[in-house]
Amino acid sequence: MARGHRAAVSGAAGRAAVAAVWRIESARIVGALARYTGEFALAEDVAQEALAEALVAWPRDGVPRDPAGWLLTAGKRRAIDAFRRSAALGDRYAAFARALGEGGAATGGEPVPPEPWDPERIDDDVLALMFVACHPMLAAEARIALTLRVVGGLTSDEIAAAFLVPTATVQARITRAKKTLAAARVPFEVPAPEERRERLGSVLGVLYVIFTEGSSASSGATQIRLDLAAEALRLARVLARLVPDHAEPHGLLALLELTAARFPARTGADGEPVLLAEQDRRRWDRDGIRRGRAALARGAAIGLGAYGVQAAIAECHAVAATFGETDWERIVVLYEALGRIAPSPVVRLNRAVAVSMARGPAVALPLVDALIAEGALGGSHLVPNVRGELLARLGRNAEARVEFATAIALCRNEKERGVLERRAAELPQ
Repeated sequence: MARGHRAAVSGAAGRAAVAAVWRIESARIVGALARYTGEFALAEDVAQEALAEALVAWPRDGVPRDPAGWLLTAGKRRAIDAFRRSAALGDRYAAFARALGEGGAATGGEPVPPEPWDPERIDDDVLALMFVACHPMLAAEARIALTLRVVGGLTSDEIAAAFLVPTATVQARITRAKKTLAAARVPFEVPAPEERRERLGSVLGVLYVIFTEGSSASSGATQIRLDLAAEALRLARVLARLVPDHAEPHGLLALLELTAARFPARTGADGEPVLLAEQDRRRWDRDGIRRGRAALARGAAIGLGAYGVQAAIAECHAVAATFGETDWERIVVLYEALGRIAPSPVVRLNRAVAVSMARGPAVALPLVDALIAEGALGGSHLVPNVRGELLARLGRNAEARVEFATAIALCRNEKERGVLERRAAELPQ
């Protein structure tokens, strides 16, 4: 044992411990620092400084008995240094000094958390952190980057890799977001009840976008980015626990659980996508399906919204023993309900697919043609892909090949493009 209270570890093990603790506790640490300092941007900065300090100290000195407390106290000391540098001592500096209580220097000594973790207070901190990171005044890309950074604990490099953008771009988005929040003096707090429902939509939307990009990568060489999808699912579970009296967090969690449950069967041994009709349903995660259905039931007891309706559609697939036994008529009805709650071209396109399965491709084709006439989803491969499938089922193979060629040209995901190419090649001449 090093210093009488730390387990000696190798450099690699120390760095791994830092990464593990940070991924689990970063939201609580940043949230607590934001509450203590009253400044979100400063809290995130000093938390990152504490993280960098741990990457040096833990491999050298061993992992502390209370890793999260070490990081929190180190962050508080960095905050004091920041106030000292800006000459903002006064009452705030005195309050910080008193709050630190006992403890040695952040480097060399063993930082001791100034107060025990209060589970309810932590929940408030994490929830406030989500609402701040997903503030509606920020651009969508900034909300996503900031949420993954401060709530998810991902590094800028990890976020950049997940979304296939340069690390510098992610760092710039985070920096601009923090400056925007600071300039607007956005308070670090859970919004008042009257504001919460509107702001909650922004949080849910960010988690949905993160998961969607992870579950169906818009570009790149892989179909599913498991780390990204798993992070969104983890955060959705946290949010559902923090706001149990709202329906939509449960609806979103149900949707993500039910969708993720199909991941094991969505790709083959070679990583190629496997279409729903061809998936081995024995590989679906039955525990995930049970969790998703339980979350859906909790949300339905309060009142289903758009995410809940999507989860109900996912449930229809999850409970069908085979593709042929899917209740497509119920799915059509659910898409009609979703179209009233949250109308969009994608919802209409998905409804057309469901109609084609329930009532035949001839009934669905005019629905797709109406989207094309309106110019909806222009530039997306989804519409020509669906139209190609409908034409193929109608035996209009020459027209189908044209549609598949268009979809192939528009598709940015390599794996999905390969599926389209094989589908076009299989069409009879």
